[in-house]
Amino acid sequence: MSNADKPLVWLHGEIKTPPLARDARLEAGYLLRMLQQGRRLGMPQSRPMPSIGRNVHELRVRDADSTWRIVYRLDHDAIVIADVFAKKTQATPAAVIRNCQRRLAAYDALE
Repeated sequence: MSNADKPLVWLHGEIKTPPLARDARLEAGYLLRMLQQGRRLGMPQSRPMPSIGRNVHELRVRDADSTWRIVYRLDHDAIVIADVFAKKTQATPAAVIRNCQRRLAAYDALE
């Protein structure tokens, strides 16, 4: 990681094999690395999640048996990871949205 790269701040979740298949884990790592380097990602890899908060997005990583989501926020000094989960329905579960909002609010309170 160079001095210009933003660090990842993990509030919840992890990316490991298993449960992610190796290729999905590598794709997730590649996408997170691009974010650290300041690249902005769009569809189909990433989409905004205004229902969770400002500057919050979700990475979309396809796996053999499921589709993973990595909820993150772009801060000026870091990429803040609020959750990692396997998405099983069209809509993001309300519990995931509430938990991400709570985790991000608690993180902001520490600053």
